[in-house]
Amino acid sequence: MPPRQRLTPADRRAQLLAVGARLFAAHPYDDVQMERVAETAGVSRALLYRHFPSKHALFAAVYRQASDRLLVETRIDPTDSLVEQLVQGLDVHLDYFVANRNAVLAANRVLAGDPVIQTIMTNELDALRARLLTVLPLADASTREAVSGVLKSWLVFVQILCVDWLTEQTCTRTELRDVCVGAVLGALRPLLPADPAAPLPH
Repeated sequence: MPPRQRLTPADRRAQLLAVGARLFAAHPYDDVQMERVAETAGVSRALLYRHFPSKHALFAAVYRQASDRLLVETRIDPTDSLVEQLVQGLDVHLDYFVANRNAVLAANRVLAGDPVIQTIMTNELDALRARLLTVLPLADASTREAVSGVLKSWLVFVQILCVDWLTEQTCTRTELRDVCVGAVLGALRPLLPADPAAPLPH
């Protein structure tokens, strides 16, 4: 074990999260052991468990941090068309999914139904839906409610499709992204006054 560095509690937690994120990305969930996390971080198991009382707690913290970062990196810019915003947001998420395949599969397969992990994912999807609602031309409250329902269902569709794609890549990444964009554009067309795929007027 390398010599332990003296860090503030916040810095130590950040270090452990970084180590956990690397290990959960590199290995299936069941293969990641807390002993390995402690050894890689250069800390005792007792110190690791003071910050994270279980592997589940560490994974949940790693996944919550990733979710927060994805929300920050998903840009909603009113000067961009809806298609440009959808492509940018999907690319940000696909970058993460590909780089962290094992972690994504753990959250959606190994820990499927886990209330803590499900809450993290639901909160992110709700935040993304709220952002998209702010950039769409909604005529009235009933239109907003209808569009919100479409977006909620579409985000779950994207989640399921991307997880399946990570398991068995039956199409290219670009094709996957374009399928996701096309699905929501088609679903929104009957509800909006203008074609959601149309470029912004100059």
